[in-house]
Amino acid sequence: MPRVLNPLAPRREGIHGRMAEIKSWVRWTMGLPEEATVSVTELACQDEGCPDVETVIGVLESGRPIRTFRVHKPISETVREDVETALSFGISGSKNDEKAEI
Repeated sequence: MPRVLNPLAPRREGIHGRMAEIKSWVRWTMGLPEEATVSVTELACQDEGCPDVETVIGVLESGRPIRTFRVHKPISETVREDVETALSFGISGSKNDEKAEI
């Protein structure tokens, strides 16, 4: 049975630091302007074959559709290579480059 996340529960130690790292990796890898918004969140996934928790990265830029990238790991386990792989898949040629998962 999938684990349900409580958004009001206290955050694990260090999660905010890792979120800031992920955001900086996204900005650097994509060459985003300062005014672009990068969102990093951890969500419960209830789809068949999906891990219990995944990291979802949203990129919002003026005049462009929202781009979403997923890493099938919790934020605390997500490393730079995971982010770069998810971004490169979504940026360089999936049929729907607005959404990508690894």
